[in-house]
Amino acid sequence: MATIPREKSFDSSIALLRDGFRFIQKRCQHHHSDVFSTRFVFQPTICLTGEDGARLFYDTSRFIRKGAVPEPIQHTLLGEQSVMTLDDELHRQRKQLFMAILAPDNFRVLLKHMADGWQTATKRWARTNEPVILMEQTQQLLCRAVCDWVGMPLPDREVAHRSRDMARMVDAFGGIGLRHLRGRWARYRTERWARHFIEQVRKGNQLVATGSPAHRIATHREPNEQGKMRHLSAQLAGVELINLIRPTVAISWYITFAALALHEHPAWRHRLQTATDTELGWFANEVRRYYPFAPMTGARVRQAFVWRGFRFPKETLVLLDLYGTNHDTRLWENPDRFWPERFAEHTANSFNFIPQGGGDYLGGHRCAGEALTQEAIKLALRFLTRQITYEVPAQNLGFSLSRMPTHPRSGFVMTNIRLTSAAREER
Repeated sequence: MATIPREKSFDSSIALLRDGFRFIQKRCQHHHSDVFSTRFVFQPTICLTGEDGARLFYDTSRFIRKGAVPEPIQHTLLGEQSVMTLDDELHRQRKQLFMAILAPDNFRVLLKHMADGWQTATKRWARTNEPVILMEQTQQLLCRAVCDWVGMPLPDREVAHRSRDMARMVDAFGGIGLRHLRGRWARYRTERWARHFIEQVRKGNQLVATGSPAHRIATHREPNEQGKMRHLSAQLAGVELINLIRPTVAISWYITFAALALHEHPAWRHRLQTATDTELGWFANEVRRYYPFAPMTGARVRQAFVWRGFRFPKETLVLLDLYGTNHDTRLWENPDRFWPERFAEHTANSFNFIPQGGGDYLGGHRCAGEALTQEAIKLALRFLTRQITYEVPAQNLGFSLSRMPTHPRSGFVMTNIRLTSAAREER
């Protein structure tokens, strides 16, 4: 039996913080292998990259999610006992809830809320003629839109701090020290708010529309360990409510990178002013492929098995390289070049194009909101190229691949914002 290539250092935790998004890819290239072993926080870990690695990783007969999410991430980004941490029948039932909520007819309603938000925001930006930090404003826009759609509309006074807390939970993913503590406190405040909302819905003190996402989650039933159907606890229902809101706010990372791509590729900015929906889709997909969003995802080995002659011991933590797979030279021509036209010919599938994870939507752990994310980016592109003109002043637009997650340091500042003639006619 072959031996999995192993890192020389006893523990790679500091190296991961140093190398960030490129950690797995760099070491796979060094070992000339799609798999290597190391330790994180003294825990034996196997790292995978590439299309074949993704196919293996998303085989639910070989991997489980229980115990794969580190406690700091549960207490900031995901929440405890959320759908992302479940397996088998319990995961299937909870995932089915999310897939029903995010069915195309339903998320089109959310897109309408987003479009209304963009209309209001761009009109305000043009009227006030003040500098706008796109990332911050987009977070508020998306937070208001998704809360309206969910069934828990936000008063104006709450939009800024609710969106900030959602963003801090996302930003804490790879953070230590103050960044982690901010995310942890944001999680605490937000769970308390969401739990109270669910309690009020169940008591009849808070009216929500039948069939709305909030109503679906508040009334969702699952079998307990004895097989009896019961509601999710108010705490867990609140966690899953947040798992609709927080990822929607996280789309602001992609939208900010999309604005950066428009700025750095002005020919595409001009092209998208009259582009087809297909071309908008190419651009949005390339934003998701090219720019860093999720670095990796984890699972544990269900039962020991052998793959390519390598033994994967039971319960071993396994990490799949998302960013590196999207920049794999075997899968993508010139992967470090921003080139939307590649999607005109490239056959993307669930294992070679995995910016938000891979595998199957229904039976696996692929992000239920991926289609929504793509459409939300396209919507933002329409507004940024067809509804407004703006200037991009001198600023720090760089981003670090060592920081997880990362974004342009300035947040993408826009000035001298004006409505286009087409936008003025529409209004």
